Amino acid sequence: MNAPGFEELKQAVQANCDIADARHAREMTMCNYLLAMRELFRWERGIPLTRPLPHAELGGWISRREALWNGLEEADFRPLPLGDGCDPFDNAAINARLAPMGLVYSGGLGRWGKPHFFLGELARRETRHGLDVLVSDREHARDLFAPPAALRGGMVFLRLDALRRWLWEKTEIWGVKQAEGALKAALGGYGFADDAEAALERMAAAEGETLILHEIGEGMAEPLLGPAWREMLGELTERRAELLARAVRDNLADCLSTLPALIERGAEPSLHFYFANFEGLRRSLFPRLWSAYAAWRKTGDDADLRLACRDGQAHWQEAALRLLAAWQGDPAGAGSLFSEWVDEPGSLAL
Repeated sequence: MNAPGFEELKQAVQANCDIADARHAREMTMCNYLLAMRELFRWERGIPLTRPLPHAELGGWISRREALWNGLEEADFRPLPLGDGCDPFDNAAINARLAPMGLVYSGGLGRWGKPHFFLGELARRETRHGLDVLVSDREHARDLFAPPAALRGGMVFLRLDALRRWLWEKTEIWGVKQAEGALKAALGGYGFADDAEAALERMAAAEGETLILHEIGEGMAEPLLGPAWREMLGELTERRAELLARAVRDNLADCLSTLPALIERGAEPSLHFYFANFEGLRRSLFPRLWSAYAAWRKTGDDADLRLACRDGQAHWQEAALRLLAAWQGDPAGAGSLFSEWVDEPGSLAL
């Protein structure tokens, strides 16, 4: 990439990524932190997914990266060098300038209020359900944790490079014990046993579509929940409370969009992969859906899945509005209440 101003832009985006990591990277558990650092090292050095990492170099690289972060914790995010300078969170303005260059950019807040930034090459752009969908491939700047998809201000960002890396990590972890279950069924459906690299490309294409469907579902949920929902997410300070709110909204989004589409298309590998990742609060809140998946695997009849999605649309909207009403009624006490509901969800679950 040799477009005028590209190197300066890349450096500015990477600087903001480094500042975000300096503030938040070490909030991760040690295991997740080390896995993420290994992947960032692989990305930065351009090491293929199939090649072992040079572990002799990794330790020194981690030490140097942590030393860099130590000097950035109090730094402010930089405006991007476009025009008179762009706010790094103004995705619409930035992407309007980058589109002619074949680039795509995203800046926004994720879980726990952590900022995420990336700059990549634009693979395609389309409109789906009134949302502007931007798909990136090769990435030129990124932070430690790379969410493969996000919805920001009416724009859906799908990061194929980040998605491939996440999928490959999943297959590597599974390969250690090769346990029975949904993930084995998904990998078998994509043909990993025959040609892992070709299967990864097929899987990335299909699971990229699943992620787009989920973000479309979040877009469909927004008018149902109103702008106060995002305000609530931004103000919840207890992690368990935020996890509950996000799990409820994720279940709503998937009942509105993701699952109905996958079921209608008969996308069996994607359905298996969805349930391989259906875990934590999403699953404990929605045991009916897991039971419906088990019935489908046993009989091949998707009737229970369809009914669970249909009933889930109304249930999860009501559950989300219940959370919202509790927060609006007592913003200071909502976090503790939500945390209690994590342990005893009662009628919040389906």
